[in-house]
Amino acid sequence: MWLLLAFCSAALLGFYDVFKKKSLNGNAVLPVLALNTLFSSLIFIPFILVSRFCPSALQDTIFFVPETGGWEVHKYIVLKSVIVLSSWTFGYFGMKHLPLTIVGPINATRPVMTLVGALLIFGERLNLYQWIGVLLAVVSFFMLSRSGKKEGISFEHNRWVWFVVLAALLGAISGLYDKYLMGMFNNMVVQSWYNIYQLFMMGAVLMFLWLPKRKTTTPFHWDWCIPLISLFLSAADFVYFYALGMDDSMISIVSMVRRGSVVVSFLFGAMVFREKNLRSKAVDLALVLLGMFFLYLGSR
Repeated sequence: MWLLLAFCSAALLGFYDVFKKKSLNGNAVLPVLALNTLFSSLIFIPFILVSRFCPSALQDTIFFVPETGGWEVHKYIVLKSVIVLSSWTFGYFGMKHLPLTIVGPINATRPVMTLVGALLIFGERLNLYQWIGVLLAVVSFFMLSRSGKKEGISFEHNRWVWFVVLAALLGAISGLYDKYLMGMFNNMVVQSWYNIYQLFMMGAVLMFLWLPKRKTTTPFHWDWCIPLISLFLSAADFVYFYALGMDDSMISIVSMVRRGSVVVSFLFGAMVFREKNLRSKAVDLALVLLGMFFLYLGSR
């Protein structure tokens, strides 16, 4: 069951990347990110309020948000917010300046980082099929660097590539931390409150960093894809947290499957954004998909 939920989360994440790329084109990054945290918070605040003041309405549903133990619980969620928001910030800037068909496959290597942590921290063990899937993902990253050079994108010297890589590294750390949190707390508690804490953090960033310099940087303009970023991300994360809460779930596999979102983003990058060098990138994508298939075989 948890594996099917991971595939569902992957599809939702693919559309999240597409709407994010569309919203960032020619747009100021920080306001888009701030609005994402705002709309995500607005999705979950009603669940918190109903659970608090009319608990019988949600008590026996997966949307119920239990009361927390105060700061002893929330300090862990605040740390989650800092990690995720840092990852998003680097990822949003990288997404704005790089083709979607480059960003997607780079992000698809994130589970390799998660895998190393899962092996060291949680003692997870992979079988032969799963190891083949991981190795294919590693090979795809090196092949992608060759495809990027055809567009003048040097993986060694392009700072936006390093932004995406750093975002992926922080995302891997977040994934490992998620497995730890799901062993301690309810998934709705974590998802609801970490979005709210991110809203306050981004409010401070806008006030002290963006607003004073907004007239000298890229101007912000509204795009109706911005609320769709929050909608699809919230749905993807909800399914993801629910899967991680299952006793037999493996973060190394869930994280790898979620990177299947690259299929959706790649197709939109090709058909909607008309990006270049699709033939060589398609080979990289095929390796990622083949890796996903081996992971599926190893998890049956």
